[in-house]
Amino acid sequence: MKTLAVLPPACCSPGAPPLEQAAARSLADRFKALADPSRVAIVNRLAGAEDVCVCDFIGTLGLSQPTVSHHLRVLREAGLVEVARKRGTWVHYRLVPEAVAELALALGPPRGVEEAA
Repeated sequence: MKTLAVLPPACCSPGAPPLEQAAARSLADRFKALADPSRVAIVNRLAGAEDVCVCDFIGTLGLSQPTVSHHLRVLREAGLVEVARKRGTWVHYRLVPEAVAELALALGPPRGVEEAA
């Protein structure tokens, strides 16, 4: 028999139970990490790929390697990305699916979408 995962209610939707302080702090840190257009662009690019080389971000974002590395460090410290693999001197990153799902859950369902009862 197939079992379904039970998701906790969205934290910020009407009627949601209060968040514990540690959970609120963790969510705030992740949202803070996304408070930069370059970091949002990095997450967007990673969302469409299994992993992406740092060298690809340098070309597509038009930023220097140290700047890209800084943005990736912020995202890594927030738990949103992780090192997928290393090839020579280049590092490939990927999204942490659970962290992204947690952010989406925190925002709740889009308007007009009913939650399953």
